[in-house]
Amino acid sequence: MTSDRRRRARDTPENPWAGQGSVLLDIGGDVGAVVVEMPPSMLGVEVEIRPVGAASDRSAHLPHVAVVDRPVAGRSVPTLVYPGVVEGDHELLVKGSGRVEMVVRVRGGEVTETTWTGAASAGAGAAPSGGRAGDG
Repeated sequence: MTSDRRRRARDTPENPWAGQGSVLLDIGGDVGAVVVEMPPSMLGVEVEIRPVGAASDRSAHLPHVAVVDRPVAGRSVPTLVYPGVVEGDHELLVKGSGRVEMVVRVRGGEVTETTWTGAASAGAGAAPSGGRAGDG
């Protein structure tokens, strides 16, 4: 492989469309899903989800997803999608911030749809996922 081709391969995302299409939601029983419409300024920001009260367990891995544009009714909408979340109240926080931005209630077998009410935005200290190399 020539150095030119290696450079292009390194600089091109493996799948530039990852996360921007349909998401399979595996819900039922006590498992639901969460979809949050986000401000465009937060595109690329990673947001963690955890059960309310889990903040004391600092060793626990917190599932997180990035804000991406998804096609909805002929337009693009920045969203977070958490495909399998156990029923209960859950906190959303910008990855690494430690500050709870909002709380959502999840019911098993249902999709909770909501709009971001958190104060964080890309201009207020939130880092896009691409800006945190090595996290994950």
